[in-house]
This record gives sequence, C-alpha cells and structure tokens, in this order.
Amino acid sequence: FPTDRTTEIGQLISSYLVREKNLEDHTIHLLFSANRWEHVPTMKEKLHQGITIVVDRYAFSGVAFTSAKGNFCLDWCKQPDVGLPKPDLILFLQLNPEEAAERGNFGHERYENSSFQEKVLQSFYCLMEDKTLNWKTVDASKSIEDLHREIKSIAEATMQEVQNKPLGELWK
Repeated sequence: FPTDRTTEIGQLISSYLVREKNLEDHTIHLLFSANRWEHVPTMKEKLHQGITIVVDRYAFSGVAFTSAKGNFCLDWCKQPDVGLPKPDLILFLQLNPEEAAERGNFGHERYENSSFQEKVLQSFYCLMEDKTLNWKTVDASKSIEDLHREIKSIAEATMQEVQNKPLGELWK
C-alpha cells in the first residue's frame, strides 16, 4: 500500500510530485493522509484475515516531509493520521544523503534535494523518539541480499511476537 496514484486523490498527488501541479502545503499534506484513509477498510479486512501488510512509507513519511518545510509542527502534521491502523513494526532504512543522491532517478520528483532531505531526516529522528512505536533502523548501504536477509529476519520475529495481539490505532 504505497501512495495509490490511481485514485482521484492519488492522481492529484502524482501530478504535484512530478511538478505538473502546485498545491498549497496544508492541502497536499491532507491529500496524502486522505489517500492513506482510502485504504483503511481494505487494510483492516486483510489484517483480520491474518494477512501481513507491508506499507511503503505510511503516515511517518508524510509527517516527516511536511514538518521539514519549517512552518509546520509535528503535532499538526500527525493529526490527520490519528486512528489509522498502528503498525507492529516500522523499518527505517538509513542511508546517508550522498549515497541516496547517487541512486537512480534522484532529483526527478519534488523534495528530492539534499538540503531538504537532511531536514526530513531530522524530523524522522524526532518521530523515532515515540517509544509507543516499534522503530528499527536498518543500514541501507548493505548489499540488496544482506539487506533483504536482515529485514526478513526482523519482520519474521515481529510477526511471531504480535500474531495474537489486537490491532492498535496510531497516535491514540
């Protein structure tokens, strides 16, 4: 469940990210959140069926990116996502900005510049201080095979730990 660019909201987000459309900062933040809420019924259905869901970015990315703009506080940024299904595990793939910039397609979408990415990183560090969430940091500079092995191991251990726990709500 990454940002779904096929819905009407997702299409607006996509046109904003590729710089075809300009949207006011509050508006784009709320659209990203609305796009996540569009998936909640399907997510809950799958979770109740015992299906594990892997989400690319989720609410934390939206909060980190918007709060990095400078005129937004973390608390305001978190509010639209209060009550979303709470993840059992949040993997933070850490890669220094120089290495990230060397990866393919960096710079093609809005926000892909090194100075802004550094502010985003600081916002993520603030979010990681929340001890009610299970954050795990993984070194993303490893080989794909080693990274895959580590993520798989962490995910499998977490799935064992939480298999009989009820679904929680984010930031409640």
